[in-house]
Amino acid sequence: MRTLLGSLSLSVVLTVGLAGVASATPPNIPTETTARSELASLTVAPDGSMTGYSRDKFPHWITISGSCNTRETVLKRDGTNVVTDSYCAATSGSWYSPYDGATWTLASDVDIDHVVPLAAAWRSGASSWTTSQRQAFANDLSYPQLIAVTDNVNQAKGDQTPATWKPPLSSYWCTYAKMWTHVKYKYSLRVNSAEKSALLSMLNYC
Repeated sequence: MRTLLGSLSLSVVLTVGLAGVASATPPNIPTETTARSELASLTVAPDGSMTGYSRDKFPHWITISGSCNTRETVLKRDGTNVVTDSYCAATSGSWYSPYDGATWTLASDVDIDHVVPLAAAWRSGASSWTTSQRQAFANDLSYPQLIAVTDNVNQAKGDQTPATWKPPLSSYWCTYAKMWTHVKYKYSLRVNSAEKSALLSMLNYC
């Protein structure tokens, strides 16, 4: 595996993710040029089987710091004026969802999306990972894999790839394709041909 799975421990990955200033966007979104280069290097192959898949095989929303888990950490990172209680639950703030352009003031209206869904990762290589590798992927704060978005939009996306689902706002397609490609590249995941074609098309919006 490349950088993340080859040499970094989960603790290092999570620590790096917390080091920066709060931002409305995930970290390390590549340039269009870098994304195109990374996409060109990905292995193109049909999706693997879903046999054996379970979300439980990707332990997520683990404790990051104090009483804050991954979801709460991303809510604070991606929100504006977020206030939390002693349990790290967001009690107020606002969240702009770049997928659909909506702004929410209740944390319960916001989901933390895995940009590359867990099931999509399973079909493209994660089925052979260890549990610790899947945990690192599911809680990755160092790469553009987690983002706060409208809950209904996230639920509509499900485990689909860009071949069958894109953010409602076409103005975000470029960024979304760059994030998706970068995550697949960093984790040495495959893409299928329809997925690659969709990503190339979305990068044309840059």
